Amino acid sequence: MAFYCVYYITYMTTATIEIKNSIALDLLQSKPAIAGQKLSEKFAGSLSKENVSKMQKELSDMRNEWERVLLLKS
Repeated sequence: MAFYCVYYITYMTTATIEIKNSIALDLLQSKPAIAGQKLSEKFAGSLSKENVSKMQKELSDMRNEWERVLLLKS
């Protein structure tokens, strides 16, 4: 299912966009975030604590590996 939207861009240029799923359409139609709203407030609770822990561990492992590689090169 494809949706077609026409948006008017500055200088009166018209752009036609083919949107291939409803999620993309929802993103285009959504209202912008409140000005000054922190990302931590906007996305609070969107990830489970288990996923956050896994991501933090993976990030830590990547940083450690990066530091190890840099030490080997010096």
